[in-house]
This record gives sequence, C-alpha cells and structure tokens, in this order.
Amino acid sequence: QVQLVESGGGLVQAGGSLRLSCAASGLSFNTYGMGWFRQAPGKEREFVGGISGSGSRTSYADSVKGRFTISRDNAKTTVYLQMNSLKPEDTAVYYCGSRKGAFLVHTTVEAYDYWGQGTQVTVSS
Repeated sequence: QVQLVESGGGLVQAGGSLRLSCAASGLSFNTYGMGWFRQAPGKEREFVGGISGSGSRTSYADSVKGRFTISRDNAKTTVYLQMNSLKPEDTAVYYCGSRKGAFLVHTTVEAYDYWGQGTQVTVSS
C-alpha cells in the first residue's frame, strides 16, 4: 500500500519558518509527482506547491510564491516544503499528495491519487 506520512508541523510566530516533510512508501517514488496542499477550517483544500518526479519542475500558488520552496530527495523517498516568512493566513492542515506520472506538475486536488494524514501548521500574530 502507498503510505504518505507528513511531519514537521507546529506552532510558529509570524515571520518564522517551518520545514515539512512527507515520507513516502509503497510506490516507485521517482515516477510520481508530489504536491503540498493545505486546508483551513471551513475552506476547501487548496494547492500550495507541486514538484515533478525528477524534481526538475515546480509550481507554486501565488500566495506562497517566493516564501515556500518544495523539493524532493528521491533517494530518501521524501518531499519537503520549506516555509519561510510565515503569515497567520498560512495556518492550515498541510497535506502531502502523490500522483502517478513523473513529467507534469499538477495543481488540483482531483489530480492526486494518495494523501497523507496531514500536519497542522499554526502561525500566530
């Protein structure tokens, strides 16, 4: 079975940083595109950043561009989200998703096949 396990969430003050990790198992990691999404209470899950199987292509939501960086270590079968200059509006549960297909970066929830359990990120003002 495919398993995605997020970690690294927590409470941080505005302007601070967090690094989220998503450890994947049960899949041929480098043939899957990976993405980070977030969901705040009462809101739909939204795209944050995505990365192709090789790591050569990335995409970001406008709201996080320049502040967040997605990366992957295929040898460790792990994808990361480095979050800098955090804002209170970044508060959400952050989810890692995977999708079969290594060439494209997908930006919609519907495009992803598997999800982790999520990790809470809370940014205080």
